[in-house]
Amino acid sequence: MKLAFSTLGVPGLPLTDVLRLAVEHGYHGVELRTHPEEPVHTGLGAAERADVAAEFKAAGVEVLGLAGYARVAAPGDDEAVLDEVRALLDLARDLGAPFVRVFPGGGEEQDAGEADATAARRLGTAAQYATDAGVRILLETHDSHRTGADATRVLGLVGHRQVGALWDVMHTWLGGEQPATSYAALSPFLGYVQVKDIASADDTTPLPLGAGVLPLTECVDLLSREGWDGWLCWEYEKRWYEEAAPLPGLLRAGREHLGRLLNDAA
Repeated sequence: MKLAFSTLGVPGLPLTDVLRLAVEHGYHGVELRTHPEEPVHTGLGAAERADVAAEFKAAGVEVLGLAGYARVAAPGDDEAVLDEVRALLDLARDLGAPFVRVFPGGGEEQDAGEADATAARRLGTAAQYATDAGVRILLETHDSHRTGADATRVLGLVGHRQVGALWDVMHTWLGGEQPATSYAALSPFLGYVQVKDIASADDTTPLPLGAGVLPLTECVDLLSREGWDGWLCWEYEKRWYEEAAPLPGLLRAGREHLGRLLNDAA
């Protein structure tokens, strides 16, 4: 498996410094949080996009994916959501990223079936655009669809190879789903896996990998046993938790911890 980290852990850090950290600490790729407050976002022009792609190539680091914020199950107009997804797909194509992340984002007052249908309709419409771009859209296990069972209700309706799943191991755990159950649901659709660690269900402040309660050993063992050979991406949510320790000082130990889990699972 290849290892990456998300720039959510180093909010606003210049790309040169992000790539330096990846190289120094032995990560194969980076997931780019795609937001206007970050160095890489959908407002970049063609020359700027070419520069970003060149920086990654020169560093020997892969752009794993773009972590966007489109909410495909959210109430409202389809076209606004589709425009957001298309912009992410265009940027991913230009940067050579294989994946874009979207959220479910279903409203609390929505019927679950209505939210599923809304998300499936939008993802199905975006699927052809994703095919043309050569990029895969991944629905993250998150918010209104936090378990594998939730996400696959939507993905089963879409039924398109360019629309898959991003397994966030914290959200499936918070949803009460065991890793084996999550994997069984998500494996036909799985793009990559986000790993992290937290103190408890009531305190989701990010911790160093291995210092919290999430079943990372079980997840890595399961993925290895099933012969899955994709990406593990450390999403350290520093952007939302100012009190969390800075990520750069944790990156080497985090990569070593994942390496031990992979070696023990081999």
